[in-house]
Parts: sequence; structure tokens; C-alpha cells
Amino acid sequence: MKAALLGLSHPHTGVFLSTLENMPEITSVSLWDADAVLVGRTSLAARRKVTLTTADLDQVLRQPDLQFAIVCTRHDQAAAVSRRVIAAGKHLLAEKPVGLSSTEILGLQAAAARAGVVAAVLYSRRAHPCVVAARKLVQSGAIGPLLSLEARFLTTQVKFRNPASWLFNRAHSGGGILLWLGCHCLDLLHHVPDDEITEVAAFVATRSGENIDVEDTAALAFKLRSGAIGTFHAGYALAFSGEGYVNAQGYDSYLSFNGRAGRVVWPSLASQLHIESPVPPGESAIRQETFSQPISSSYGGVPGEGFVRQFIAATEGKGSPPTTLTDALRTARVIEAAEESAKTGRAIRVERSSL
Repeated sequence: MKAALLGLSHPHTGVFLSTLENMPEITSVSLWDADAVLVGRTSLAARRKVTLTTADLDQVLRQPDLQFAIVCTRHDQAAAVSRRVIAAGKHLLAEKPVGLSSTEILGLQAAAARAGVVAAVLYSRRAHPCVVAARKLVQSGAIGPLLSLEARFLTTQVKFRNPASWLFNRAHSGGGILLWLGCHCLDLLHHVPDDEITEVAAFVATRSGENIDVEDTAALAFKLRSGAIGTFHAGYALAFSGEGYVNAQGYDSYLSFNGRAGRVVWPSLASQLHIESPVPPGESAIRQETFSQPISSSYGGVPGEGFVRQFIAATEGKGSPPTTLTDALRTARVIEAAEESAKTGRAIRVERSSL
């Protein structure tokens, strides 16, 4: 099966290529970027499954046996490149946030529906075994109706992430910590309980001391359609956790789903859940569940490969994709509401994204 990876200046391009190379069903990969100079000097061209490296997007998309394309570009370029993928009749797997705004994502949704192609967003953290188990527990009623949700996602400070990067330029990135990393947590806050954030009150700030024009710190309070309430704190805050964009030690993450009968906590990005729920006599109501995972260089590890496999199966008419552009739209609308709240000092209603 042929795949394309579109965009060479993104921090995740290399790890996405590793994912495709780790999957036996992918036989060749085409690489593209609009910058011909970058195309000419990229070391990725020498990777074992790369069969084409070009600055001509039409050359990539007119391949009749190209099954899908991963769009992994600068955020201000993503929607336009994705539209060309869809127009060529190719299936689309888009790196988050998919577009600069909910309006751009809505346009892609409509285009994909007209073209009859599968279009998904790369929220591959959904495939993590802790997320799969937490979703099953919460939606089964094991912890009762939700009372509240708590989330935290801190990572290394801006100074360790190249402040001159396009990621810290609003015109190119569209936003800061919420759009780049906070979106993963916001997606899980929807996905695990199968609920939707309906109202947001937020503060955002730029506190790094670096010459950037996007928020590097954010604090949100929100309400779900079910009536549960929650909080989310995100920030480039860690001073002693290394540098770089693929740095397993560079995160402090926490997710908790608190119900009337118990709670489920994912206390880090490691493969362990803390569970408190009613159990049969003789068993412990408070317990840890650990999941073993093989080591993998893929984005999101072996579960990340499973995420891409589910997407590929959907392109072949076998089941549903792991995400849709509705998921990207939902998160975009929450972030836009948070930004409006921070500007106005008011709680903001979030437009509904699901039926």
C-alpha cells in the first residue's frame, strides 16, 4: 500500500515516517513539501520506504495507487493542502489541529463528504490502552454519573523548544499551547465520557519571557452537556525536563474522571490507571491496572500504529475511522471559546459540533 507524507518542516514528520516504516502493510511512502530547497536537503529522502521526494504536490496525488496522505504541515497551510488531497480523491489523515479555525475545518468536512473520502484527525492518544480502558469504565457506568473532570498537561518551557519556530508565531500556528498540545486533553475530555463541552471560562497568558505572540499558559473551567464540570491547566512550564519535540520525559500529565460511585485517574502518560469503583466482595475497590506495551519508534507507540490501521481499514470500507473531522471541529470550537472568554472576561457558550 502506498502512502504520502505531506510536509517536512513539522516537528512530527520524522516520527510519522517511522510509523509508516514500522507498518508492514505500507510498502512505499512519497514525501512532499512546498519548499523545494527543503525537499532537496532533507535526510528523510534516504529512509528505506521513501520512493519519491518532491515539491510537486500534483505528482504525488496523481498516483493512482496512492491510498492515503498524512498532512503534517504548518498550521496555516494545512487546510489548503488537505483540500487538494480531498479533491484528488485520496483519503486524508490530518495532523491536529487540521486548520487554523473551525470555519476551515467545516469546509474540509463538507469537501470530504462530497468526495466520499475518509477524513480523520491524528488524535492517536485515543488508542492508548489506558484511554481505551478508562473510556470503557466510564461509559459502562462503573463509576456512576460523572461529577467532575480534571486535566493537566505541562511540558518543557518555550526556551527549550526554539522560540523562533513557526509554532510560536500566531500567523503561522493559529495559537499556542491549547492548539498545539492542549487539544489532545480536550479531545479526551470529550472522548472518554462520550460527552461534549458546552461552556468555557478561561484565562490565557504569555509568561515565558521569550519573543512569541501566542499563549504559553492557559487555565480553563468548563461544563459538559451532562452537567458535569471540569478544569484544565496547560502550559510550557517545566524547567528541568530536557528539550525537543519527541521527549518522553518532557511532560507532566494528569486526567481524572470523578463519578458518584468512584473515579478513574490516568496520572501520567505511562501505562497505568488508578481505579476506584465498586467490586465483588473480596476484591479491592481501589486498585492499579498496568498495561504492558512493546517498545516502538512509532508516533504513539504500537497503539499509534493501531490507530493508523483502523483508519486504513475504514478507507477500505471495513469499519469506522478512529476519529473524524467532527472531533477536530469540536476541539477547535472549545479553544475558540476559551480565547473569547479570556478576551471578554465572560463564560462563552460552545457551538454544538455533534448531532
